[in-house]
Amino acid sequence: MKDNQKILKPIKREEISQGSGTNKNRHLILYDDDINSFDYVISCLVEICDHDFVQAEQCAFITHFKGKCDVKKGDYKSLKPLKQSLVDKGLKASID
Repeated sequence: MKDNQKILKPIKREEISQGSGTNKNRHLILYDDDINSFDYVISCLVEICDHDFVQAEQCAFITHFKGKCDVKKGDYKSLKPLKQSLVDKGLKASID
């Protein structure tokens, strides 16, 4: 190895997926399912994601027709509890 080359440490998977918590470009994604009703999904989005009724209704329809919808943006630390709350309510969600 030459003197001017740096040794790179491998990045852990958690560091990539979670970041430092300051990255505002994360997306909370809600996925369609055949189990939950529109009314239930809408009430979950209002309660958990602080959507107003119209926004929650639009997200529910987009999720149904497109298979998924970006329901919230923010950093990983702020989206993680929202994702967990949606999952706890029986919805499918991820942070991308």
